[in-house]
Amino acid sequence: MSFFMNIFLDDSGSVAGFQSLLKQALATDQVEGLLILACDANGFTPESIDPILAQLSIPVIGGVFPEIIYTKEKYQKGSIVATLSSKPDLHIIKGLSDESIDFSFAVGEQIPDRKEAKTMMIFVDGLSSRIASLIEGVFIAFGLDCNYIGGGAGSLSFEQGPCLFTPEGMLEDCAIIGLLDVESGIGVQHGWENISGPYKVTQSDRTIIQKLDGQTAFEVYKEVVEKASGQVFSDDNFFAIAKGYPFGINRLGDEKIVRDPIVVNEEGGLVCVGEVPQDSYVYILKGQTTSLVFAASKARALGEYSFPEGSKAQTHLFIDCISRVLFMEDEFYRELEAVYDESTPLLGALTLGEIANFGQEFLEFYNKTAVLGVLEI
Repeated sequence: MSFFMNIFLDDSGSVAGFQSLLKQALATDQVEGLLILACDANGFTPESIDPILAQLSIPVIGGVFPEIIYTKEKYQKGSIVATLSSKPDLHIIKGLSDESIDFSFAVGEQIPDRKEAKTMMIFVDGLSSRIASLIEGVFIAFGLDCNYIGGGAGSLSFEQGPCLFTPEGMLEDCAIIGLLDVESGIGVQHGWENISGPYKVTQSDRTIIQKLDGQTAFEVYKEVVEKASGQVFSDDNFFAIAKGYPFGINRLGDEKIVRDPIVVNEEGGLVCVGEVPQDSYVYILKGQTTSLVFAASKARALGEYSFPEGSKAQTHLFIDCISRVLFMEDEFYRELEAVYDESTPLLGALTLGEIANFGQEFLEFYNKTAVLGVLEI
């Protein structure tokens, strides 16, 4: 039985085009669910989309992202609908910024049985403040019994809004989790390299790094990055420079977990996509296009290598960080070429953070990272 039976693309970004995709998808055989990937520039709202989703008799999972991917092309406007012939067991976890929620308890209570799931697909509101806490809760509940792949939905405006497609309509500040009875192989790599550190995170508040080695975080970061880049931070260019200089959270045995600083707050704290634990150690990283492209090709190789022997792969799902596009600019086509195989359909999203586990390692919420999922027939 195939996982993705058909993939349909509309590059107009219109509601009418979206409706046409759904009609085409539902006209195919053995449709048990739908994966929907759409662009933020479409301007989809609950008012325009929820009545359409409400008419569907099968479950949907997906989100709105800065850009989407089909074959070797990325799209700033448009939608993808892919049919699932294995019915996803869907669960919505709400309140993803609520500090009162114990996500390990909430996930275990809401999803008491993973049934026959071999792969878990997770999409989150990428601008929620407790994504890493949710991911930790999922891992506590399910461990290494299945593979995980997904990412953060949302807008590059960094304004939070409804960005997830669910059976309840378009939602914000939540996660949608789909358990799937399909084999998979997952590859995870980023290619960013140390230029300074380590620094101890002496004060943080979830996604905000407030102090590094006891000093205001931005002052430490500013000194290193201005020297390395030859550029000077001003009131309106922080992200334009910072996109090339993320943080790496130290961990044993593998690549660091990357955190993307996106805003400086009034106190000189650095607001990141994803949480940065207090008392952890971080490095300031820098990338080169060549190292990032090589990392993407390695992610593909690792996904293919880890795919169970004897199963047949039909689809590659590429979850890649939008900030890699912003960094590589016109050279990003090289990354798509590195992961594309003409014999295997490829679809994906350019996300606000990536969700995956690598091999038998801990499940993580990444930034600036390439994740390639190889999915079963």
